[in-house]
Amino acid sequence: MSVGNKNGLLLPNSVTDQELLHMRNSLPDDLIIQRVDERLSALGNCIACNDYVALIHPDLDEETEEIVADVLGVEVFRQTIAGNTLVGSYCCFTNQGGVVHPQTTIQDLDELSSLLQVPLVAGTMNRGSDVISAGLIANDWAAFCGLDTTSTELQVVENILKLKQLQPSSLVTNLRASLVDALV
Repeated sequence: MSVGNKNGLLLPNSVTDQELLHMRNSLPDDLIIQRVDERLSALGNCIACNDYVALIHPDLDEETEEIVADVLGVEVFRQTIAGNTLVGSYCCFTNQGGVVHPQTTIQDLDELSSLLQVPLVAGTMNRGSDVISAGLIANDWAAFCGLDTTSTELQVVENILKLKQLQPSSLVTNLRASLVDALV
């Protein structure tokens, strides 16, 4: 499992040379791609980030923390979400906003929002699942949710990530149309 932003992509050490080469050939040349030799190899479960800040699992190695800061170009904070150390699993945030575990306290929500400098909301995905990233992946212009996500959960995501405020590009319009056609 990987984690990345506009600056770089971190891959677990289990990625083969062929897979790494394919990634390098498929992504822009200015994007830094690096393997991370970390005991906690599900990086997407252990790290959550946007283009400016990363939250990491409290038990990640200091070397990994430095790699996250250097490759992703972010400020790094060791953090938990509602007492859970797998920060990448229990939250999803962009440069616009984010969703965190539903049992996150108001005090923790304010602290996280202050660290990330984006508005946050406690919520669920996929009909009440507290594992946010299992049902949501997002960037600054689009979000994809699990099929079991309710309309209320979708509305929360659209509002907090400010997706309705953006004017969709032709790429987004075409992507939405093709996804709707594929599902219908």
